[in-house]
Amino acid sequence: MKGYVYILASKPNGTLYTGVTSDLARRLYEHQHGLTPGYTQRYGVKTLVWFEEHDLVTDAINREKTIKKWPRAWKLHLIETSNPQWRDISHHLL
Repeated sequence: MKGYVYILASKPNGTLYTGVTSDLARRLYEHQHGLTPGYTQRYGVKTLVWFEEHDLVTDAINREKTIKKWPRAWKLHLIETSNPQWRDISHHLL
């Protein structure tokens, strides 16, 4: 089963959230519509700014754990390497 690691942002250089899921489109919808109470709902973290697909969800989980341990500067670099304008890239899921 495929897995996805993703980073949401509240705004460019704003609050970040790193997550993992097997269904990125569904999970993004939940975040954007406040269907899951918690961090993203509380801080308005709704914009998909980076994601990575893995063939196995276990690989995605391991990658998420690694990224969550990174310093913020590394996460910013990861985002800005592929998305320097911090655009919402959720259209890639359609």
